[in-house]
Amino acid sequence: MERSTGTLLACALATLALAAVAVPAAGAATLVIEGAGDGHGVGMSQDGALGYAQHGWSDAQILAHYYTGTTLGQARANAVIKVLEGARVVKVPLERYVRGVVAAEMPASWPMAALEAQAIASRTYALTADAGGSRFDVYADTRSQVYESPPAAAAETAASSAAVAATAGQIVEYHGQPAATYYFASSGGMTEDNENSFLGSTPEPWLRAVADDYETSASRWRVSMSFATAAARLAGLVKGSLRGVEVLRRGVSPRIVAAEVLGSRGDTPVSGPELAARLGLESAWAYFSVKSGASVTREPDVSGQPPFTPKPAEAPPAASTPPAPSASAGPQGGTQAPSASASASTGISGGAPVA
Repeated sequence: MERSTGTLLACALATLALAAVAVPAAGAATLVIEGAGDGHGVGMSQDGALGYAQHGWSDAQILAHYYTGTTLGQARANAVIKVLEGARVVKVPLERYVRGVVAAEMPASWPMAALEAQAIASRTYALTADAGGSRFDVYADTRSQVYESPPAAAAETAASSAAVAATAGQIVEYHGQPAATYYFASSGGMTEDNENSFLGSTPEPWLRAVADDYETSASRWRVSMSFATAAARLAGLVKGSLRGVEVLRRGVSPRIVAAEVLGSRGDTPVSGPELAARLGLESAWAYFSVKSGASVTREPDVSGQPPFTPKPAEAPPAASTPPAPSASAGPQGGTQAPSASASASTGISGGAPVA
């Protein structure tokens, strides 16, 4: 039976509608992602600590910058850390444990002030962590912080051991209590409020976003991938064919807090940290574009946050900041630092909060 003119017109319009939402043809377009930083962005940036140390900041000044409103206190005597190494739990005296962490987490060639800041942050982390509940305190890898015990080649270098000895027993405190001293590889120019990276966590006053003056350009990165690769990595989030990514909300820094995966059959909400992890990005500080031939089109971003603009580097704070350590007694995370030669462009990502 011959179709009516109206039926043919309706079919043509339907075909055009489907074409408008279809994925670009294979090889015709790629998803381009530009960003900065390496790691979750909460607390101390190791590469930023390097920069501040190179510009004359002390360990106490570095820690006071990254952990807002904190002071230095003293750990409880004879503390022991329970470390999960493989399938067994090993009890390690606190200072010996910190020596193994600093040697693994930060290049020994970095300035002493950076190594000392790392030692204090790692010590505080170890004392407050409870990754395994009553069974153990920390993992020996990036799920907590990297720990290498002798006779591992990288363990207890002369420089890292000197930094631990110079800061023996010192921890970071907020209002007289040990503070969660998260840290990570590099910030990209600004750290992030903890609740924006560790979604669902309680906002902590010492884990506020701060400018990171010596990381404004050192940790920029750019990756490209086909739509097929992106769709495979986002499996379970793509309804129909992948059309792109729309950013809904960003944190204090440009790190993505919430986004949507756009599909031809509907859109799926996704958090910034999950999106970054699924796509294999170094951090959630990311901007999306589609490149087709010589044309590059920015993906939708309704966050309302303007692009990040670095501010001029700060001078070191006064020597009296932070206050002198108190004598009080005594949750946590880190990532491995970039290599000494790579500065802020590399590093192992990790350091999410542990339960």
